[in-house]
Amino acid sequence: MTTIQDIADKLGISKGTVSKALNDAPDISETLQKQILETAVELGYTRLRRYKKTGKRLCILVQKDNIEYEEPHQFAYDIIMGFRQMAEPAGYKVDVVPIDVQIQRKSPYDVFMLQNDYAGAFLLGFSLGEPWMKSFRSSRTPTVLYDNQIIGNSSTAYVGIDNNEGMDLAVAYLKKLGHTKIGYLSSALGSHIMQVRHRAFFQAMHNHGLKTSPSYAGCSYYLTECMEKHLPRLLDMGMTAVICCQDTFANAAINHCKELGYQVPRDISIIGFDDIPLSAYTSPPLTTIRQDRTELGKSGYYALNSLMNQVSIGTVLLHAELIVRKSTEKAPQSLDGSGRSDRTDSPAEP
Repeated sequence: MTTIQDIADKLGISKGTVSKALNDAPDISETLQKQILETAVELGYTRLRRYKKTGKRLCILVQKDNIEYEEPHQFAYDIIMGFRQMAEPAGYKVDVVPIDVQIQRKSPYDVFMLQNDYAGAFLLGFSLGEPWMKSFRSSRTPTVLYDNQIIGNSSTAYVGIDNNEGMDLAVAYLKKLGHTKIGYLSSALGSHIMQVRHRAFFQAMHNHGLKTSPSYAGCSYYLTECMEKHLPRLLDMGMTAVICCQDTFANAAINHCKELGYQVPRDISIIGFDDIPLSAYTSPPLTTIRQDRTELGKSGYYALNSLMNQVSIGTVLLHAELIVRKSTEKAPQSLDGSGRSDRTDSPAEP
């Protein structure tokens, strides 16, 4: 196991200088401290130092540009609460640290963790293009990522819900209601989870014997572009139901359908994904796939604690749950020339 003396020998400096740098002494230059920290990580000192420390500090790193977390109605708030409910009674101090691209570019991930004396991290909101994503492939720091999977590194784990199960629940429910033409709307496929859900949609359609093709899906980086470009196209193709990658997309789809003269769910059924607090209050209330965010946070701690105790957990997936509300109903039996239902057995939405 690497010692302070090993680091000193590698750099040709004194053991005392290394100790000062590792403990943020003010008389060590930023350049020298950075060199010492990087060498410590390279030699594997990170892991030893954590086991020697009496303090127990964890962090939740939140990519603040991608996910909201500070208010109870925001998506990541309950995830953070679930993690803290498990970690703090176990004696850990938990810091919630907002991260952006600039911070990631300034310091390598393992160096950041060593410098701030964190034993492990739970990461929220990281997309595939983040500077640190490459670091996670070889990082020695116990790290759990929500909705991101790192292959081949026993120091990392992936926590989320079973998105394949969730998409299968959505497609199975729509098929039971008589829908056979089902479309899919998604944000750009720049994150692991958007790619997983995109694949899961087509797999679920195949599993249930429903016809599909790439044209049944529409993906755009901007929500408004997705609604204006792809939703009308799916409606023109005769889709009677649309599954959306997130509840925010589903709510936008409901509103845009109304603008186009379609009634939800009479003419078109819509299902979301995540069951954010907004979902119960859309008009009509949204049928969606629920993620239990508090349980996800607890699972994040469970996975991280396992990694810190040399149990190389790879993936923890919670069961998905279908929440049925008023944005879905039986498929229209026939369509008029405009593409709208000629049904008279259900009232129009106001």
